[in-house]
Amino acid sequence: MTTPATPMDTVTLERRIAARPETVFGLLTDREKQPSWMGDADATFSFQPGGAYRTRVTGENVASGRFLTVDPPERLVFTWGWEGAGTPLAPGSTRVEITLEPTPAGTLLHLIHSGLPTTEACEAHAELWQHYIDRLTLHAEGGNPGPDPWMRPPTG
Repeated sequence: MTTPATPMDTVTLERRIAARPETVFGLLTDREKQPSWMGDADATFSFQPGGAYRTRVTGENVASGRFLTVDPPERLVFTWGWEGAGTPLAPGSTRVEITLEPTPAGTLLHLIHSGLPTTEACEAHAELWQHYIDRLTLHAEGGNPGPDPWMRPPTG
């Protein structure tokens, strides 16, 4: 069987999580739980199709976009980009799709981030998603990811 090649503008990630899809989906879409694995407590989310979000992800870096699909506990699709002058990824300019497949051992998470403009953007976002899905997995499996080492106070 041949696996199709990943497009050059896309990051894909797959993770097995020893937790039910409902638990994982809850961490993805609960405004109180999300900062435990990604972002900060001042984030704003409207978890409904067309709803906006804005969250400080890595200290000074703020991501924002809109939710396209919220289908608990199976699928979450949203636009993604970075706020701020000079960013090559404007708010809402790319698309992230997360699907959660139940397995006997818990959940198989699939993440596809598409529409990235450069190889460098793909590499940076692959590292970003790996970091945050690691933290999500630890939390979903009952651990405490602790303070995010990527978060630092904004300067200014």
